[in-house]
Amino acid sequence: MSSSIKPRIVRKNFPKNRITRTGFRKVWAYLALDFEHRCAYSMQHTYRAGGRKCMEVDHFDPRKKRDAVQDYNNLFPATRHCNGAKRNSWPNAKDQRRGIRFLNCCDETDYGVHIFEDPDTHELVGITPEGRYHVRCCDLNAKHLIEERSERHKLWELLRTQPVKIKSGWSLPLPAQAMKQVVERMIPIIPWLSGKDLAQRRVLRKAMAALPLL
Repeated sequence: MSSSIKPRIVRKNFPKNRITRTGFRKVWAYLALDFEHRCAYSMQHTYRAGGRKCMEVDHFDPRKKRDAVQDYNNLFPATRHCNGAKRNSWPNAKDQRRGIRFLNCCDETDYGVHIFEDPDTHELVGITPEGRYHVRCCDLNAKHLIEERSERHKLWELLRTQPVKIKSGWSLPLPAQAMKQVVERMIPIIPWLSGKDLAQRRVLRKAMAALPLL
């Protein structure tokens, strides 16, 4: 199985009862377990998103009919922000022929294959048509998400310099242990953009910065 096909999320907690049109929100407990209390799109933790009241159940493919649209495999946990941005968006036939589509993290690897993080700005960069579409339609470069990814990087760098060697291995001072608990609830580490793609972005940013203000 290639890295692009291997899913990021594997569902294991399926509800026993049929999911109804009005009761699809009741599957939240199963989704929370399968997705580790994180948004399927931004990977923001429920705790960081503002709690359960700020999380919603998204219908991944809103075009599906009758029972199919309520199938557990079509339901994803999403922050109110990502669900509101995605809404009922779906690429048309012409766009799909160009490879434009949403990435299904239960069927494939999204981060590290289609989407990478810019190490300079902590923006997400889609390097494929589907990656770019996914980032744009889910608004994954909203200010609060960029700020969290940037803060996460700084905290992990601090933690990397904090460990001290003890008899049986590595440990952390108590303040660092508390910091580690905080950072583990933040958006997980995302593979960085590198090589030619990163070089091109740096050149573009430098050129844009040199433009006179109107």
